[in-house]
Amino acid sequence: MGGLAAKAIAHVQRYRQQAMALLLYQSVLETPTGQALLALLEAICVEDSDRCLTAYGHWFRTLATHQHTWQSHLIEQILQSENPFSMQAQRWPIQDLPPALIEAASHDLRLLQALYTCEGQQLSQWVQTVCQIPDAPVVWAIATPPAPVSFPTLPDWAAGSAELATYYRQRGVGVLGQYAAFRWSGHDLVGIPHPDPIRLSQLAAYDHPRRQLLQNTEFLLAGYPALHVLLYGSRGSGKSSLVKALVNEYRDRGLRLIEVPKADLAHLPTIVERVRDLPQKFIIFVDDLSFEEDDDAFKALKVVLEGSITARPQNVVVYATSNRRHLIREYFADRPRPSDQDEVQAWDTVQEKLSFSDRFGLTLTFTAADQPTYLAIVHHLATQANLAIEPAELDRRALQWATRHNGRSGRTARQFIDFLTAELEIGHQP
Repeated sequence: MGGLAAKAIAHVQRYRQQAMALLLYQSVLETPTGQALLALLEAICVEDSDRCLTAYGHWFRTLATHQHTWQSHLIEQILQSENPFSMQAQRWPIQDLPPALIEAASHDLRLLQALYTCEGQQLSQWVQTVCQIPDAPVVWAIATPPAPVSFPTLPDWAAGSAELATYYRQRGVGVLGQYAAFRWSGHDLVGIPHPDPIRLSQLAAYDHPRRQLLQNTEFLLAGYPALHVLLYGSRGSGKSSLVKALVNEYRDRGLRLIEVPKADLAHLPTIVERVRDLPQKFIIFVDDLSFEEDDDAFKALKVVLEGSITARPQNVVVYATSNRRHLIREYFADRPRPSDQDEVQAWDTVQEKLSFSDRFGLTLTFTAADQPTYLAIVHHLATQANLAIEPAELDRRALQWATRHNGRSGRTARQFIDFLTAELEIGHQP
């Protein structure tokens, strides 16, 4: 082994020792990118030319596939890492954490800072040296956005433990720090990588219920008791879009959305306990809500809305949408008759069904869009889409569309504008 190769291997062995010495942040190296780097470092150390070149190719391909650099990936993993320090820092101020835990985090940050300096150019040169090939392998390089934290610029990363703890407390860790919208899988939260991008500015009409929902959400974000909300009204009026737009508007303030299908409503108490002690605020979103008689989901939702012996967490509210004012279906056969002998207080049962929606603290009504409201929505969307069309022609075509399709509603307006946008763009193409 030549002198240059020996020096390269000595550097690589130091990197491997630093990786193995992590106390809390081992998970940052358990990703495909981290494992590819460790495999490459090991291949360089054993001086196996074929293995070394194969490992470098795998490392390069992994970076290219995920479109990141080793440095940007490492910072991202540090910010998302679920470990005793990050989990406790998420819940409590850093001054309340055990000193040994803070010391361990500072220890790991110094080691991770050393691993951060493992540059692609240097790895390529080491592979060339150890494998004794004429040309160094191609180095992966890509422009990356600046990190949302400043500790990577510090001369000693250990001094950034307080900033990192603040980040964990504000943004969350693990899946909660990575995503803003989730669905319940039956066992845990699953992040939604591409949520509906709808924004509040894209929604028109229904100003009064929108203001009330925003005010209630502001109460939640400020840490005050917020009400559970039922958004009731005509199909296509934008109820679901309004709820989805909230998380896009308030994500940076710690708002998270958990979509729970009706089939999983029995898990609501579990979901609430999962997020109870977290600093983020959570909207449990139930879309198109209605129940049949003796529905177990009805009982689970009732417990969450009314509470139980367990205190209700102030960081969780339920926002549900429905086309029905009375959420539980009632049949004429359900109404008691004097001849019925099955239940003494049968009317009480009927009233319990009919009053279930009253258990929501706030009921917002979205009435069917009349013609002026429908056209106002159309013009709002047309302005956002920068459509070059005369207002009178826009009105004529919008009304014609509503007649031939799904009637007047916000959904119909959106479908019309999407169709018109594509039609006008294609018409302008040479």
